Amino acid sequence: MGGIRLRVNRLRELLRRGEPTLGTRIICPWPGLVEVIGYTGIYDYVEFLSEYGPYSLHDLDNIARAAELTGLSTMIKIDQQPRVYLAERALAAGIQNILFADIMDVRDAEEAVRAVRVEPKGVNGYRMDRRVGYIGAIASPADIVKICEDAVVALMIERKSAVENLEEILSVEGIDMVQFGPVDYSISIGVPGEINHPKVREAEEKTIKTALKMDVAPRAEIGSPEEAKRYIEMGVRNFNIGVDLRILFNWWKKNGEELRKLLSGI
Repeated sequence: MGGIRLRVNRLRELLRRGEPTLGTRIICPWPGLVEVIGYTGIYDYVEFLSEYGPYSLHDLDNIARAAELTGLSTMIKIDQQPRVYLAERALAAGIQNILFADIMDVRDAEEAVRAVRVEPKGVNGYRMDRRVGYIGAIASPADIVKICEDAVVALMIERKSAVENLEEILSVEGIDMVQFGPVDYSISIGVPGEINHPKVREAEEKTIKTALKMDVAPRAEIGSPEEAKRYIEMGVRNFNIGVDLRILFNWWKKNGEELRKLLSGI
């Protein structure tokens, strides 16, 4: 008992110290991918995009186990509903941090925080799950309180209503990080896919500036290091680079095209 094997939440610790953070994303739930990412020694955390692909609750256990092998922190991006159930099950599996999609208003933000924290702030509690070694062998109730308090609560700001009510949303106690979603935001204002539209860029800048003003960490999702420069100039220190399927697609396409050209001359 007493947290003999209690893991440090690296993402939380870095945010607490005000240091930059770096993550990457996966859609495929194969735990081998998580291990390989950890073996690079580069990333602070891996984010599982459960919103986008099929998975089972067993996959959450295995993703968390794989991350523990190399000391990676973990995050899961979950669907709009049932967000409370999914957040509770992810935390029980050992996933350390939660990114909530489709936040519309302050009520959604409050629900997100409640889904992660323990009573009286939230709905979490002590259960027979991975965090405690199933039978209470490795963590105490006090440890569970710490795990839930250390969990980073991140919100997607990707709807017109969320941007319009941004200060009210970010004033909710317990919100740690925000991520602007340009594609969904472009849809919500009637310019689908135009992520460089002036109104989309304006909303992104508002999200970042407001977050910094309210002591909430803004994060940027990027595809290459070059894309980080603009965000760094805006004060962003938290980044998530790449996603497994896009990385694979780009490699297959580029190298396949080059080899196909060589073969066409034979």
